[in-house]
Amino acid sequence: MATTNPVQFVQQVRAEVSKVVWPTRREVLLTTVMVFLMAALTAIFFALVDVLIKAGLTGVLSYFG
Repeated sequence: MATTNPVQFVQQVRAEVSKVVWPTRREVLLTTVMVFLMAALTAIFFALVDVLIKAGLTGVLSYFG
């Protein structure tokens, strides 16, 4: 395993960090809003599926019980 001295390591880390393309404030805001919107839509979808399954099971159980 090759070892790197601390100075070279810090130089390599700085070189890699300088390659990172940081998102703009607008991109972060838009992405955050989209995540919350998708989470809300997913919650609504699963709530509706839950209600439909509950209604179906209630109907089947009342038919046989």
